[in-house]
Amino acid sequence: MLTTYFGLLLFISPALLLGIVAQIWVKSAYAQSRQVPAGMSGFAAARRLLDSAGLKNVGIEQTPGYLSDHYDPRHKMLRLSNDVYHGRSMASVGIAAHEAGHAIQDAHRYAPLVIRNAAVPAAGFGSNAGMMLLILGAIFNLKPLLLFGIVLFSVVVIFQVVNLPVEFNASARAKRQLAGLGIVRDQDMSHVNRVLSAAALTYVAATLQAILTLLYFILRYAGSSRD
Repeated sequence: MLTTYFGLLLFISPALLLGIVAQIWVKSAYAQSRQVPAGMSGFAAARRLLDSAGLKNVGIEQTPGYLSDHYDPRHKMLRLSNDVYHGRSMASVGIAAHEAGHAIQDAHRYAPLVIRNAAVPAAGFGSNAGMMLLILGAIFNLKPLLLFGIVLFSVVVIFQVVNLPVEFNASARAKRQLAGLGIVRDQDMSHVNRVLSAAALTYVAATLQAILTLLYFILRYAGSSRD
């Protein structure tokens, strides 16, 4: 069991390292951009973007946690962390605008978002059950179990890959809207870019980790088949 865990950790170590770097960058970029004042709060910026897109039906509410901001497509609700909701900084405006970008994607039926939302239940199941089967199949050298785990975990990889264009597109929409509506001046856009680029790197790291994890167990399965 320990051999399997250590082998997996070693194989996915580049992704783990990238994830650590991304988290450090996110915290640093957020802390720096929080020091740059904005003309309105994150709530006001998100409301402005949503209204300009004709999405007055999308609500905005506070949610506890640090950088816990997200868009809930089922309830058509933007949920912003307290700092982002009330904060009048480039960090707050940028993050709130990014989440508003997801609401705009939802309204336009942006294909990758539709696919991602549909894959959420399967990805959640595949992440837990798939990983358990992969570990057990590798430890006890049970090829059918390992193969079933590979199939389940493949859903997680597909979800992560589809999620990348969703996140990048939401940021692109946010930046266009912030500039077009005059919420952020050109000379201040670099602060928004820094926060959103750092956040994007975390998604890249998560995708790479999922891909490498799947590849590791595929190689284990191929090796056991040859034996």
